[in-house]
Amino acid sequence: MKVKTPTAAPQAPARSPVLGQLSDMDLRLLRVFRVVADCGGMAAAELELNIGSSTISRHIKDLETRLGLVLCRRGRAGFALTAEGHKIYAQSTQLLAATDAFRSSVDEIHQRMGGQLQVAVFDKTASNPQAHVAQAIARFTDRAADVALHLHVATLNGIERGVLDGQFHLGIIPGHRTSDTLHYEHLFDERMQLYCGASHPLFADAPAGVSEAQVRAWPFAGLGYHSPNLQVSQRLRLVRSATGYDQESIATLILSGRFLGFLPDHYASSFMQQGQMRAVVSEVFSYDCAFFAITRRSPQAARATRAFLQCLQEAHGRAST
Repeated sequence: MKVKTPTAAPQAPARSPVLGQLSDMDLRLLRVFRVVADCGGMAAAELELNIGSSTISRHIKDLETRLGLVLCRRGRAGFALTAEGHKIYAQSTQLLAATDAFRSSVDEIHQRMGGQLQVAVFDKTASNPQAHVAQAIARFTDRAADVALHLHVATLNGIERGVLDGQFHLGIIPGHRTSDTLHYEHLFDERMQLYCGASHPLFADAPAGVSEAQVRAWPFAGLGYHSPNLQVSQRLRLVRSATGYDQESIATLILSGRFLGFLPDHYASSFMQQGQMRAVVSEVFSYDCAFFAITRRSPQAARATRAFLQCLQEAHGRAST
């Protein structure tokens, strides 16, 4: 009689690790991951995190193992988030903002200020004599010594998104549109003028006067997102031929001598003193831009955020609201 040898039961496919409960280490790994993604790679994140790239790489690997997902590709082709990495990045933004909000709520209950305050400022505001953000920071650090202040420079749209999703507690931006979900506090103003570089054909003619038609005939470099720059250039019928995404890039395009562009007068002044730029028909091709501090309307801003906003109001001579 032939006896059949029992066959082994098929093994279930290996399952990805389940995250389970979140720990402090998980939150730390997520914060490291977000910094790496924001910096565009591990080497670039070294200074921001103040740890070596090998340690950063190990943290990312630990997070991938914890989640059972590949979050990024790194190698000779460069650094890039995977589709799953983009999703985890978006979800971690909400999660980390929620944990920070919880800590702020606990501090609120205890009537104290602690934790972190994330503030984002639009670029090239430090040289504006009407901007007193530095003075506001001095006031705030005197009043809230236990709060760790983090100051970021970001694009207009990036600051708005960051405040809305909780990445930033407060932002300082030029006014261009309003949202019902944000609170706006006017702080200071900025004068924008149209400039040409020293090698531009209009440079020599600028002191004697240039017609509006002559100005409109030349290529214009504008900011590549919704902003007063975009609105005014369309109204003045300037034809965009190049796009920049911050004031530094616009200045570089102007200095090439091939494009006209708007810059804050306080930022352009050093280029003018060195004979590298000149304003063009400033009585027509110029505009004033108001800057606002923005915070979320709901949930209510944390104690530290409200204190910083008050310091901004005082530094800029604005009455508290």
